[in-house]
Amino acid sequence: MINKKVKNVQEALQGVESNMTFMLGGFGLCGIPENAISELVKRNVRDVTCISNNAGVDGFGLGLLLENKQIKKMISSYVGENDEFERQMLSGELEVELTPQGTLAEKCRAAQAGFPAFYTPAGYGTEVADGKETRDFDGKMHVLEAAFKADFAFVKAWKGDAAGNLVFKGTARNFNQNMCGAATITVAEVEELVEIGTLDPNNIHIPGIFVQRIFQGKDYEKRIEQRTVRYPNESI
Repeated sequence: MINKKVKNVQEALQGVESNMTFMLGGFGLCGIPENAISELVKRNVRDVTCISNNAGVDGFGLGLLLENKQIKKMISSYVGENDEFERQMLSGELEVELTPQGTLAEKCRAAQAGFPAFYTPAGYGTEVADGKETRDFDGKMHVLEAAFKADFAFVKAWKGDAAGNLVFKGTARNFNQNMCGAATITVAEVEELVEIGTLDPNNIHIPGIFVQRIFQGKDYEKRIEQRTVRYPNESI
């Protein structure tokens, strides 16, 4: 029986080096691989390229790597609530490749499925299409987008087993699902690591074939990026 379980995050990140390209799941602060990010900070890897929807917030998530000047290039769909991300981008300290959000997701999925590239109408006629092949399909122009190439994908799931099968919870599925198997090595951290055979096969979101290493995460903060409340009797 295949056992992809490793004992901790340190073992899970063996082989990580500077100048690599990493995929990191999550949307804002929802479903981010907190343990893997913390370990990347501790290892002080430098000049890395990070593919992620955004870069967390100041002082948390990928924001920690940005503050430490460990990231050379961010490939994202938006800057989000990260002031340091914005500052480094505007100052030219950080190379940033802004990508339409759906295109970002599809570039991950294409890599996962083994497709080298795909056509999309998103971005045609804008700087997103600069230097890229374009083609007319049924009277509508499309842009050729290449699938991502990454060394490691770091994802976070709710539950998983030693075979690498994963179950996500709610919106925490986001980019995590598409990034599984989209890099040379996929590392999954989970809130609960169960025995093989425990998970209902009908409820597995990602089969273990897309995961190379899995470990039990710990000390998740699960921050909320923007908390809003409504007082009793207040109209909506």
